[in-house]
Amino acid sequence: MSSDCVLVESDGPVRLLTFNRPASMNAFDDELHHEFPRALERVEDDPEARAIVITGAGRAFSAGGNIKDFPLLAADLDRRRRTLRAGRRLFQALISVHLPVVAAVNGPAVGLGCTVATACDIVFISESAFIADPHVTVALVAGDGGAVTWPACTSLLKAKQYLLTGDRIPAADAVAAGLANFVVPPGDVVSSAIAFAQRLAALPPQAVQDTKMVLNQQLRSAAVTALDYGLAAESQSHDTAEYAQVPQRFEQRRP
Repeated sequence: MSSDCVLVESDGPVRLLTFNRPASMNAFDDELHHEFPRALERVEDDPEARAIVITGAGRAFSAGGNIKDFPLLAADLDRRRRTLRAGRRLFQALISVHLPVVAAVNGPAVGLGCTVATACDIVFISESAFIADPHVTVALVAGDGGAVTWPACTSLLKAKQYLLTGDRIPAADAVAAGLANFVVPPGDVVSSAIAFAQRLAALPPQAVQDTKMVLNQQLRSAAVTALDYGLAAESQSHDTAEYAQVPQRFEQRRP
């Protein structure tokens, strides 16, 4: 079934994947959870593709989870399990795709959006953007992959500092911490990411792809150790009193 929640465009050997839920700041609803790994799979099967760029439509890269789903996940265990399985598939697909993946973080990358960015191979971030993984601030264990990628990108102490607080990290600080590669002006983030992807696409494909896969073996090994435990712990978070209060907290903040 075709979907417009992930747009796929071609620029020579580069495939640009755009999260296309701008009204929700590209928050991951059920459709986006399922369609993003499928889009990656379709690009992997494209014999002409040599590199991937991921970005978001509108003013955000991705706002992560959808607060509107919180009561549904608390009340429906089957739905919760399906959502967590979809999250596992998404993360594993991203760290296992053989083509090099460049993130063009055009705006806030939050929660699962931040996990997606840090699971890419190269990260360009707009100087007006930030990254954050605020799972704990909404009473959730950070189990969707951030605990796998962050210690690999930065130090364990830095990962603990930010995953235990949910603090925002401005673009320049993200580069300094090792969570992004390049800060660029807002209007240049996608074009800069595509230009870098074109550089990778012009190199010998087997050498690039298998070098990337060797490097990502660290993430896949860490995922075997931590991902299922993290998702199970995150599932338990949905049963806590603090989690049940989150939607009301957000509603009270609305002007």
